[in-house]
Amino acid sequence: MKQFVDVICLNQKTGQIRPLYILWENGEKYPIDKIIQIIPAASLRSGGMGLRFTCKIGNSYRYLFLEEGKWFVEKTQLN
Repeated sequence: MKQFVDVICLNQKTGQIRPLYILWENGEKYPIDKIIQIIPAASLRSGGMGLRFTCKIGNSYRYLFLEEGKWFVEKTQLN
C-alpha cells in the first residue's frame, strides 16, 4: 500500500532533486543520510511507476518514490 508523505527537498540549479527528510504521518521527521541510487522504477509492493530513490535512513535502506509530483513509501517501511 502506498503511503504518501511530505518530503523536504533540495532543488538544485542543475534541475536535480535531492530529498533531505521524510515527514511521516505521525509527525516524525526522518533525515535521509545518503541517496544510494536514483532510477526510474515500479513499486513492486504498492504499484505505480516513477523515480525510485534508494535512501539510507539511520541503519536501514528504504525506497522513496516520486510519482507524478507526489512522494510515497510503502506503508510497511517506516511505521
